[in-house]
Amino acid sequence: MDVVLPCLDEAEALPWVLERIPPGWRAIVVDNGSTDGSADIARDLGAYVVQEPRRGFGAACHAGLAVATADVVCFCDCDASLDPGTLPTVSGPVLDGAADLVLGRRRPTARGAWPAHARLANLELARLVRRRTGLRLRDLGPMRAARREALLALGLTDRRSGYPLQMVVRAADAGWRVAETDVPYHPRTGRSKVTGTWRGTWQAVRDMRAVLAEQPTAAAAVGASLAGDGR
Repeated sequence: MDVVLPCLDEAEALPWVLERIPPGWRAIVVDNGSTDGSADIARDLGAYVVQEPRRGFGAACHAGLAVATADVVCFCDCDASLDPGTLPTVSGPVLDGAADLVLGRRRPTARGAWPAHARLANLELARLVRRRTGLRLRDLGPMRAARREALLALGLTDRRSGYPLQMVVRAADAGWRVAETDVPYHPRTGRSKVTGTWRGTWQAVRDMRAVLAEQPTAAAAVGASLAGDGR
């Protein structure tokens, strides 16, 4: 199993994150321009490191997906807010053929783990996704699992903060079975690059609104076929 870990200046969090990767899984750390030695730390700890010079969360995620080789690929933040040890729970329904895309629904473990402005933005996005796709999701968290070939067939194009949302929207358009499972959400190590401020949060929301305005693409039919092949 491969797990993609987008990384930007996460030197402090990396040791804990990488030691929590399930045994036998491959950690793909995608360095997105770190200046704190994150890439070297990840490499020394046994991760497969990819350099992605184009800045953006989506750019890092997609670079990791492109080099992954496992049938099922997981995604997880690299800031210690999410425990990679819970990934088997997230990937299980995909491996079993019960779902095509599984999202980890974040459940805060401590006060302040999920700032109020970020939680409100997430609730608004969940409402907009429900209106756009019919999916009754409660979270659009970054921990998720799906089959690699089917994900690539969705033709994801967003390379900024809209990437995770575009994945959900296009999966819904393709008729994927999208499910949620609870995962613990811890206070992150360091400051968020996206949701650390009101301005950053609502900039992300604005980017995501553009994704929600997309019309279904021709890639949806291909993505539907490939997702079904894994059932």
